[in-house]
Amino acid sequence: MIDYIKHTYQKNNYLFLFTLMAILLAVIPEAFAHGVTEGDKGYIQESSGRMIIPFIYLGAKHMVTGYDHLLFLFGVIFFLYRLKDVSIYVTLFAVGHSVTLLSGVLMEISVSAYLIDAIIGFSIVYKALDNMNAFKSWFGFQPSTKIATLIFGLFHGFGLATKILEYKISEDGLIANLFAFNFGVELGQLMGLAIILLLISFWRRSGSFNRHAYNANVLLMAGGFIFVGYQMTGFFIN
Repeated sequence: MIDYIKHTYQKNNYLFLFTLMAILLAVIPEAFAHGVTEGDKGYIQESSGRMIIPFIYLGAKHMVTGYDHLLFLFGVIFFLYRLKDVSIYVTLFAVGHSVTLLSGVLMEISVSAYLIDAIIGFSIVYKALDNMNAFKSWFGFQPSTKIATLIFGLFHGFGLATKILEYKISEDGLIANLFAFNFGVELGQLMGLAIILLLISFWRRSGSFNRHAYNANVLLMAGGFIFVGYQMTGFFIN
């Protein structure tokens, strides 16, 4: 009887977490994913020449308001306690992100933004399952988290490159502006990471971290699935 009550509680708890994430993502504007706000879109289209500081600002703004990036980073550092380990994984993510952001724009590689963003949503699901040791339980081995972080970093950067290509940045000062934008993205990533580390460090000091770590990753996984569904719906509708 006790096991039945416990199972029922956990089932209802997961349903509540999934519903909460659905509501949160439903009310978050599309501009805060990989989208570019109308004001920024106009600025990008009208800009010409080297504009280092403005593009650094745009890159940083994108990252600190990109909840898909932040959710993935949250999953990556969830069980990382040493700053050295955090640095390694964040560097791998940054390398992947930078390579495809720069090469995607310069080589004009264009793929449906919906498909790319769906893969980014899947990266959140993957990391949540990884944190729950699902792969070891299902397949008997643990995939390399470092390689996965690098690969998903490539997709995260490619997603932004696909969006930028839609807005036709002027070729005058293009390379300098792209590097500035990428620098801003990494700067924004560090800012977002600092906030995440601060919050999760306080949480780890309480006894609730161990009790709710699994539930937190269920919520993270639910958010990733909702994001995938949202993007795939957009792909088929448009």
